[in-house]
Amino acid sequence: MADSFDQIVIGGGPGGYVAAIRAAQLGQRTAVVERDKAGGRCLNYACIPAKTVLRTAEIFHEAQNSAELGVVVEGASLDWEALQKRRADVSATLSGGVEGLWKKNKIEFIQGDGSLTAEGNVKVGDEVYEAKAVTLATGSVALPIPGVEFGDRVLDTWGAWSLAERPGRIAVVGAGASGAELASAYARFGTDVVLIEMLDQVLPAEDRDMAKVVERVFKREGIEISTGAPVQNVEAGADSVKLTYGEATTEVEYLCIAGGRGPDVEGLGLQEAGVELEENGKVKVDEFQRTTNSKVFAIGDLVNAKALAHKASEEGVVAVETAAGVETYPVDQGLVAGATFCHPQVASVGLTEAQAKEAGHDVKVGKQKISGEGAGTVYDDKDGMVKLVVETKYGEILGAHAVGNRACDMIAELVATMALEGGHQELARIVHPHPTVSEAILDAARAVDGWAIHA
Repeated sequence: MADSFDQIVIGGGPGGYVAAIRAAQLGQRTAVVERDKAGGRCLNYACIPAKTVLRTAEIFHEAQNSAELGVVVEGASLDWEALQKRRADVSATLSGGVEGLWKKNKIEFIQGDGSLTAEGNVKVGDEVYEAKAVTLATGSVALPIPGVEFGDRVLDTWGAWSLAERPGRIAVVGAGASGAELASAYARFGTDVVLIEMLDQVLPAEDRDMAKVVERVFKREGIEISTGAPVQNVEAGADSVKLTYGEATTEVEYLCIAGGRGPDVEGLGLQEAGVELEENGKVKVDEFQRTTNSKVFAIGDLVNAKALAHKASEEGVVAVETAAGVETYPVDQGLVAGATFCHPQVASVGLTEAQAKEAGHDVKVGKQKISGEGAGTVYDDKDGMVKLVVETKYGEILGAHAVGNRACDMIAELVATMALEGGHQELARIVHPHPTVSEAILDAARAVDGWAIHA
């Protein structure tokens, strides 16, 4: 036996690194096993690189369209090499920061591929490390669409974010969060974008009213959108990809598949350790993240329905607190907000209007356009909207939805209100600072009862 620890975390992404730090704070001797860089896929190849590139797309678009604001930028152009360097630098800085936090908290960083033994310990290479508790935080891997394999011209999302040159034309398959972000960024860079979704709306997990706003803006910015049609007849050549969707055929420089991800469980030794999977391939856990092996926990993309970094972090806290024997509280999966950083941003928590009705709730809805608020005009948020889905009898907020320039920052207030069991009546009386786009939340709450001031 190489060494022993109170807690070993396999995977150093946003779930794993947070879990390890929390374990160390509780006085647990802790190690993290990571095959690549501190921060895992999210920080190095997914969330952070994507948002870094999206930030450049936002600035570039504003530079090109700011004349009416009194700022005239002549000859604005993209330096793609500088953009990609900044993307890499941001990830490297944050990865170094995570490693620094591990060192500060006296967490041992073991580099390599970790797997479970039959006893629930952790094997890395030829070494076996004893653990009182293990948290699996290995995240997820990109999935291709049926009949298509990833290659030089068929990319996963990381391949699309890290291209060495800006393509002239690209097709994105899957209009969920990742696909919408890719389409939004590349369209603003001047690339011709085809966004293809097999279901009947872009952002199919979002409320239909929010998706309509995004689709309208996307079309205005030149994105070609196809919904309700699968991709077929993909032919990848040396310089391009041909494909069919519905009745249309196109040729693009790259095809990016952003249609889904699967839990990264290969090589973890789950069966040997007695860790069972759900029918969908995810790891079976209880509300405290414990697997069917009582000393093994699992978090993040490996478990439950949502694959979100912030969910993984909180599940990591619950897992290691449970293992350490301290009082903790399960993550309320219904209060985990989704956040999509396309333009306009989309954020939501709880049920859509359709889901609430399907669940048998008698609902009322309050909507407010951000452009109706003073800040909406000041900050040029022409398309944004807040929507509340409320239970009629008591005013419980069943779902909250925002679309707009800073929707992802706005949603936390609504999560807090729902978590503290506040209804739309309380929200309608909370004084919001002026002029801010958050005032649209106030008017949306008042709109439920028909008294929005700026409707």
